[in-house]
Amino acid sequence: MSEGKRIGFVDYDLENFHANVYLAAFRNELRERGYDVAGCTALMENKGKAWAEKNGVTYYEDLDSLNREVDYYMVLAPSNPETHLQLCSQVFPHGKATYVDKTFAPDLDTARTIFALADQYRTPVQTTSALRYTNVQQYVQSMQPEKVLHMVSWGGGRSFAEYAIHPLEMAVSCMGADVTSLLRRGEDPHTQLLLNFTGGRTAVVNVYTGSDTPFAAAVTSRLSTRLIAVDSAHLFIDVAAAVLDFFDSGLPAVNRQESLVIRQVLDAAQLPASREGFIAL
Repeated sequence: MSEGKRIGFVDYDLENFHANVYLAAFRNELRERGYDVAGCTALMENKGKAWAEKNGVTYYEDLDSLNREVDYYMVLAPSNPETHLQLCSQVFPHGKATYVDKTFAPDLDTARTIFALADQYRTPVQTTSALRYTNVQQYVQSMQPEKVLHMVSWGGGRSFAEYAIHPLEMAVSCMGADVTSLLRRGEDPHTQLLLNFTGGRTAVVNVYTGSDTPFAAAVTSRLSTRLIAVDSAHLFIDVAAAVLDFFDSGLPAVNRQESLVIRQVLDAAQLPASREGFIAL
């Protein structure tokens, strides 16, 4: 394993889908990039050690020991964003480029705290949902200089709290961070977020949990509307490749304001007032 391309996994419970799929991507489809997971640690130590032994990854009981063996970090815990500030507080002082998995933080104040902590230690940090890197975004990029005037996105999952970020990230990654107001209709399992953007642009984000709802989007420009089913076959390969691009450059490729407005929208959608009418962000 070449020095300079060693990744450390930092997690709450390493036995999760993201840890498994990213590890497999680095070892297989993205092997030619030269990166590997050189070590890991987790808050749930016994389960972390079991995962590490099963997957042939060295487990370290503390961050200082792990830090000596890695060049980059991935803070995972995709189902436990409430642990991200604690984990980032241990990782960021080392100043190494760090990818933080979705959902970045449990609320907007914590998200701002995490970014401020990264700035304090001059640590490059990037966060995304996997739904930022799809054929939907590829289509929008091919439209330029046409602007997306309206967008509808769909997604499923176990709960609104954990999975709403995916169709929301599709919309924000295509339309930008300039969300001005929102209205929420419905509760789990069928929820819609109606978003207003600057310039009269709009979006509808459908979150249909506990059902067979594939990720998809309808993108409207001045000239046309295109319905696009997300190609999920390489979804996590593409996001893992984007993480490696970030590590290669050392520069975040995702606008921080987009990451913050996604969390702001999710917070606002929990307010009772968002069911009664549009509320300003």
